[in-house]
Amino acid sequence: MNDTTAGYYRRSPLARTLAWFTAIAVVCLAFADIDITTVDPWAEFGRLALGLVTPDFTATENLLHAIAMTLAFALLGVSLSVVLGFALALVFHIALVRGFCAVVRAVHELFWALIFLQVFGLSPLTGILAIAIPYAGIVAKVFAEILEEADDRALRTLPPGTGRLSALLFVRLPDVWAHYKTYALYRLECGLRSSAVLGFVGLPTLGFHLETAFRQGNYAEAAALLYIFYVIIATQRLWARRQLLPLYLVAAAAILPWSSAISGANIARFFTADIVPFPLRNGEGLAGLLEWLHNLLIQQALPGTIATVQLTMIALLATGLLSALFFPLVSPVMFGRAGRTAGHVALVVIRSTPEYILAFVLLQLWGPSMLPAIVALALHNGGIIGHLVGRYTETLTLRDDAPRGLARYGYELLPRVYNGLLALLFYRWEIIMRETAILGILGIATLGFYVDSAFAELRFDRALVLIAITALLNIAIDMTSRRVRRHLRLRTTLEGR
Repeated sequence: MNDTTAGYYRRSPLARTLAWFTAIAVVCLAFADIDITTVDPWAEFGRLALGLVTPDFTATENLLHAIAMTLAFALLGVSLSVVLGFALALVFHIALVRGFCAVVRAVHELFWALIFLQVFGLSPLTGILAIAIPYAGIVAKVFAEILEEADDRALRTLPPGTGRLSALLFVRLPDVWAHYKTYALYRLECGLRSSAVLGFVGLPTLGFHLETAFRQGNYAEAAALLYIFYVIIATQRLWARRQLLPLYLVAAAAILPWSSAISGANIARFFTADIVPFPLRNGEGLAGLLEWLHNLLIQQALPGTIATVQLTMIALLATGLLSALFFPLVSPVMFGRAGRTAGHVALVVIRSTPEYILAFVLLQLWGPSMLPAIVALALHNGGIIGHLVGRYTETLTLRDDAPRGLARYGYELLPRVYNGLLALLFYRWEIIMRETAILGILGIATLGFYVDSAFAELRFDRALVLIAITALLNIAIDMTSRRVRRHLRLRTTLEGR
């Protein structure tokens, strides 16, 4: 490193921060288990590729029912979350409300589903609430930020004595309503992904059939299910019309199996006995409780937290690298119409496939290690950031004599989008952490692995303590991310969306 480069790193907070994050990720990678343990992964990949080009749309029984269930859970869950999130956004300035929203959104919807399964069983309430509760915390945060950032010039012109409700309904809401609708539509796309993934815990959505098909090696059936899911996501703007929403919600509520029995005794037992720490139920007192907590923290929480942070930091670095590679694929100043179309299709597939499903597929090909999780997290999040940054480049105007090819990418595009890309990357840091924890359900030794094991052993007291630790970890990452973005003065209009 020459003197000029060394001086730049000493002067630039951005360069120093990135160097630290890169060094941490490299150290984490040095100790990560990224071995491929399957005997012949290429043969399995060949069978998967054959299935992808020969999809079997007739192999899945009750396919239309699975599609309907996926849509129903997403529509009802997201609609409820938008209503709750809007109400919470209006009082988001209250510290207690902000803390509550931070906690509920820090717990992944699959964890919520595992909790509600013990309370409501395979009732529609399990799927709806598993989506609605964490999404309400996310929607409240975003809606509150949109409201806070809105132009307040009209508000300053109101006559004295105007009520807060009148100002909200007739001045503030009209100004932000378009942003709210756009974000609600995006949240519905996220809800469709979450609804599909809920099938992995037993709910009758597309994910239930996907898991079965992949585990049995029926790749043609799995490919058909994935293609149907992509079509649903890709055509969302065509069918998700505001005028049809009431009809959709009525239809969704009508087709769900509300006849599923909900046991009041099970609910009471869960809250009064199952989640009470075992030493307290067993009469061992404070000494027994402290010993129980110590063993849980040392034997499960600590190794799970280390693995979760390790995987998160590696995936964060990989996401940044892939984002920088992906955004030119959809940039109008890099490729022509044909190239951009192919790039858009590729990124739609990558970002529309939930990390959980990607990791599940790669686990079948490579065996249990951190490698499938790293690749799945980096592909999905890199696809999202690459798409957003690529769309941003549509607003850029280049000189007539601007270089072409790699020179245009390296000297014209990348420097202009670099700060925005980093802002989005640090914003996705918390989301990557949430997904990293939940991937433990697939067998990777993150916190989710120990949570899933506790549920499997009916040790709900342990499960809730571990879920609380994942929530605290996510809140800590969110706070750190905000400080980093503020310290580096990273700003983007897409931040927090």
